[in-house]
Amino acid sequence: MHRKHLSEKYLTVGMVISMFLWGLSWPAGKMLTRYCSAANFTVYRYTVVVFVLLLLLSLMRVSLRIKKKGIPLIIVSGVLLACYSYVFFKGLKNGSPGAGGVLVTTMNPLIAYAINIVLKKKLPSGNEALGLIMGIIAGCVLLRIWDTSLSLFDGGNLYFLLAAFTWSVMSKFTAQGAKHGASMGFSLWQYLVTFLCVLPFTNFTEMGAAIHISDSLFWLNLFFSSAIATSIATTIYFYTTTQLGAERASSFIFLVPFAAALSSWLFLGEKIMIHTAIGGLLGIAAVYMINKKKKQPAIQEIQ
Repeated sequence: MHRKHLSEKYLTVGMVISMFLWGLSWPAGKMLTRYCSAANFTVYRYTVVVFVLLLLLSLMRVSLRIKKKGIPLIIVSGVLLACYSYVFFKGLKNGSPGAGGVLVTTMNPLIAYAINIVLKKKLPSGNEALGLIMGIIAGCVLLRIWDTSLSLFDGGNLYFLLAAFTWSVMSKFTAQGAKHGASMGFSLWQYLVTFLCVLPFTNFTEMGAAIHISDSLFWLNLFFSSAIATSIATTIYFYTTTQLGAERASSFIFLVPFAAALSSWLFLGEKIMIHTAIGGLLGIAAVYMINKKKKQPAIQEIQ
């Protein structure tokens, strides 16, 4: 019991660190917008990600085999990830990473759940309906719809919303794809498809010039957002999911908005606006209400 408790303690610490690394990737991505285009950013990022993940998977002896039924899912999810990477970068280029991090990470689970309701044609329960309403309010607060001087197209908001929607759709395919092989192996093939999708749009002149960039900020942020935030942090997340279960592991994602806003304030001087904080908290509450389940009587559990 003590050993199990100790193991869960280390897993919890690892997950908290991973979620903060995910949050830090938002201001890191913002820094990279100064140096490259959206297509080149994706190529740079997933070149490093694939290399690091290949190294990790070989050390962990994870199988890369995927069943034939999983191949279409790899292709579709890879294409969607390429679309997400593009709108993600465009949002960072035109908006603030702290606000974007809060908007995307709070809207992702809400949009995913709304899509699930439409596909299954099933009415939500009381808690689920309340959560969806709270989620809509959270989105309105984050977008500041009461301010008539702002447009949905301002500050990268449209790109961030598209990013949240694209990621939500993609998650449906990746959830199914993981059934046809190791989840980390599936992710590696997905990243390869993303890389190949963006490669035709790459500016090779810009890529050649990037090799000669001597600014350490470029290389530091590229390495961090690719090797650390995407490869290593995601690996810890997948491993913890297998140990603690998907529900407990996914609950740690609630830390990402806070980490994104805090790191953007520390490294970019971005102010944490009151509407961002309120909208983020409402989004977290909405996800909690949606996932809240009624406890079954003890007799039913025994049966």
